[in-house]
Order: sequence, then structure tokens, then C-alpha cells
Amino acid sequence: MSRRVAVYLCHCGRNIAATVDVRAVAERLAGEAGVVLVRDYPYLCSKPGQDLIRADLEAGRAERVVVAACSPRMHEETFRRVLAEAGRNPHLLQHVNVREQCAWVHPEPAVATAKAWALVAMGVARVLRHEPLEAGEAAVERRCLVVGGGPAGLTAADTLAGAGIEVVLVERAERPGGRARALGRAFPTGEPVGPWLDALVGRVTGRPGVSVRTGARVVGVEGVPGAFRVGIVTPDGRAEETVGALVVATGYGLYAPDSPDGGRPELGYGTVPGVVTQAELEERLRSGEGPVTVGGRPVEGAVFVQCVGSRDRTAGAFHCSRVCCMVSVRQARELRARNPGARVRVLYMDLRAYSRGAEEDYEAAGREGVEFRRGGVSEVFAREGRAVVRFEDTLVGRVEEAPADLVVLACGARPRPDASEVARALGLGRGPDGFFLEAHPKLRPVEAASAGVLLAGACLGPRTLDEAVTSGRAAAARALALLLHGRLPLNPRVARVDPDRCAACGLCEAACPAGAIRPGGGLAIRRVEPGVCRGCGACAAVCPSHAVVLGHHRDDQILAEVEAGL
Repeated sequence: MSRRVAVYLCHCGRNIAATVDVRAVAERLAGEAGVVLVRDYPYLCSKPGQDLIRADLEAGRAERVVVAACSPRMHEETFRRVLAEAGRNPHLLQHVNVREQCAWVHPEPAVATAKAWALVAMGVARVLRHEPLEAGEAAVERRCLVVGGGPAGLTAADTLAGAGIEVVLVERAERPGGRARALGRAFPTGEPVGPWLDALVGRVTGRPGVSVRTGARVVGVEGVPGAFRVGIVTPDGRAEETVGALVVATGYGLYAPDSPDGGRPELGYGTVPGVVTQAELEERLRSGEGPVTVGGRPVEGAVFVQCVGSRDRTAGAFHCSRVCCMVSVRQARELRARNPGARVRVLYMDLRAYSRGAEEDYEAAGREGVEFRRGGVSEVFAREGRAVVRFEDTLVGRVEEAPADLVVLACGARPRPDASEVARALGLGRGPDGFFLEAHPKLRPVEAASAGVLLAGACLGPRTLDEAVTSGRAAAARALALLLHGRLPLNPRVARVDPDRCAACGLCEAACPAGAIRPGGGLAIRRVEPGVCRGCGACAAVCPSHAVVLGHHRDDQILAEVEAGL
């Protein structure tokens, strides 16, 4: 096969070109062995940039491509697709990161330019040794398992069943609905959630192609993408379902202020009269009309305390829970409407009312007499049978006390207590905040790292109700693309075992995080299941007899890259 290489250098606007002298790199690369073409372009990922590469390949100017641009996580698949559309094997490509690894970390142009040339030269040396890899396909079972019966899971199940896909819905609680059953009104419409949720549950459970398992949980997944064997424990015993795809929509939990870290209750919760959580106040507001009371007396003073258990290093949560501020604004308005003479204050460090209609809610609350004070709360204690909130007003630099009949703690969203169990059972990654991790936040926002596994709703992080619904539809759409096609393309960049070298020691099987390596011969010689392998290379690293080879990451390819860099 020809070894003619074309090199394409991306300016990425000014992200790369402001630091790296792209033209100087191009001139120096022109003399590299195997390089027959060097071009630079402002935005290679744009359609004109892709067309430029495609035209060169279709004209036969080169067979192999090096793209020097942003992170491969952003656009490597984009350029692989360009090669495939031009009739070339998509794996005769090497994507070099000169933005994050060069332009963004080296302020000196001379240093950044020299490093950029070295990285691209390494890419050229490597791509000359690439081999054309061919992707196989696997048959797909046209059934889908949805884990979680909240708004996202119900929406995904409804969308899938509407497209003719058989759905098994597994819900740990005794009835579907999730935490949405505790919500009063939705953003941004302000419409009651209950009737909408009941209609959605009725529509899903009434579909002939949907099987709902309540009081059930998933305990393990085996098999391969397209033919997962899922173990489910129900009140009636254990069952196994074979499905082509999984949609995980297990929702979220709430921070509990009653006993943080096993110590004393936080901010007077459970010990000071009138201290409730935001969720408990929502239940009171939904339970009846008329003035809100505490101890039989109408509330004359209320204080909302934001970011309880969120953005808090001591509480172990650094993330913003997104919806708490908007819920507090909505509740404060309703409290003022029910108790017209009450003094209602919202204490915050940063108020984030970002959803559609939330800014209008915030402005309306101010006009209706709700006070917004920027201040950090230090403690909540009781004085003469009434709660007192001590806080520092950061705008005036003064510590103040706010007596209140009602103190509302806006407790932040957390991963569910069983998130670790679910992650182990389904092989999911988790981010630093503990929520499940998508494959790519922009390019693959509802996909897990494992093929055939989709993520939806607040298991990915805090979401409003309409965002959870949208996420459920997106996950269902990605699942449908797989299930309706009926065939799953397999990643060819996976490990393979040379049976003549394999000593059957089992070290590769023990090192594989995906469980893709299994005994495959009479002498316990190992084999790799291509549909399960993630291409991480852990098996190749531990094999003492060099029997395991990782496609697209052979020793000679990596060593050539290293030698070019040195």
C-alpha cells in the first residue's frame, strides 16, 4: 500500500494560530519522509475544511492523513468520517492535538511552534505504520431496557414504544414517577406537574409493547452490545432479559441536613422549630390552600437559605444544583401570596435563575416584596421558641440576625445512594461529582462509554423537568438509531490474542476492566470479545508473552512515534 501522507494544520481561528506559527510548521514538514502534501486552514472541522481534505483524497494526492488541530475527543471521528466518504480506510488517520497540548499551555510562540512541529512529525511517523482496520457488525435485539421510571425514563420508554420497540421498564420504587411526584409546578410554564405526570405514566403503562417492573432493580449486565443479558431482581424473584440497548435514567438524591458526617444536625434541622427543607415546604404548599402555618400560627417571617450541601467543600459537593434557586423564588412568591403580611427573605451567595421564565419570576418576586440578601449563613438557633438565622451580609460587611417562624433549607442534588451499585452493575463511569459520566459532553451527551448504553435525565447531573424530558427523548433517539438499524458496527481498534503465543496465564483477563477477555480454547487460551472490548490496552500492557495486540496501537507504531519525538 502507498505511504503518501497529507498533513493538514488547523488554525482553530486564533486558538492555535495566535501562539503557534502554523506556516513555519508547514514549511518544515514539507521535507519529512513520506509527506507529499501540507495544507493549513482556519477551521478544518468546518464543512469547507472537510471538503478540502475530501477533495485531495478523491483526487489521489495522498492515502494517509495527519490532522493537527484540537483534541481528538472533539473531532477525530469527524475526520475519520471524511476519509470514509472519500473512499479511504478511516483508520489511516492520525489526529494530533496542538491546541490543548501546545497552543493553550505554552505562552512562548517559539516553544509552542517547536513543540507543534515535533508532535506533527511524530504523527507522520506513526501514520506511516497504520494498517487499514475493518469494522465488523453484530446483530441487535430489537428490545430496550429502561432503568428508572422518572420523567426521563418514562419519556424514553414512551418514545421507544411509539416507534415500535419493545420496552422493559425497571423502577426501584413501588410506582413510576420518581421525584417528580414531589414537585408542585414545572418550569417555565408554572403548570402543575401531577396531571402531566399521571398522563405520562398512564400512556406508558398502557402501551402493549411496554413491560413495567416496579420494586425491581438491575443487578448485572452480561453479553455484548446489541444482545445484553440483564439480570433483574423483582419481588417475585430473579429474571433475565435480553435487550439490544440500555437507557439508564435513575435520577438523583437530595442532600440530607439532619446528620452531616455523622455529627450534629446542620443549620438547626430537626432541633430548631420551624426549620424545614425545600422539599418539605413544597409538600406543605401542595397539601392545601390558605396561609402557611408553623405550630398552628400563620408564618409572619420566613428565611430561605440557599446552597445547603451544594458548592460546599465541607459537605463534599462542589457542583451547583441548578434548580434550587428557581424553586426558592417560586416558593417565596407563593408564600407571600398566601401570607400577605409575612416578611420573606432569601439568603444566597450567588443566585442562579437561568431557566426560561425564571428571570421573570425573580423580578416579580422582588416587586411582590421578597427580599434578596447576599450573605453566608453561619448558624440557625432557637431563641424564645423561634428560629434565628445568623448570617453575614457581604454587601455591607456586617453580621446580622434574622428571626423567622419558618427557615427553608435549599438542599442540593446529589447522586442517588445506590449510584455506586448501579455503576458497578452496568459498567458506568462517574465524574468527580459522583453523577454518571457521558462519553463526551458536546458530541455524545447521552451516551455512556460502552456501546449500546444511553444515559438520560438527572443521573447525569441536576436538571429541570423540561431538561430531563428532553434528555429522555435524546437517549431514546440514539437507542432507536441502533435498534431500528438492526446491526451494530463494532470498533476495530480492539485487542486480539495470538493463540500461538498465549500461555493461558490469565493476567489479561484479570486486568480487563470491561470483562471482554474469556477462555476460548481447550488449553484455556484467551480470546477477546470485540463487542465488549473498549480498546484501553490494559491487557496488552500486562501480557508477559506479548500475545495480546491492540489494534491501532501496536508496539512498532508507538515506538516509531517516540523515536520521531526524540
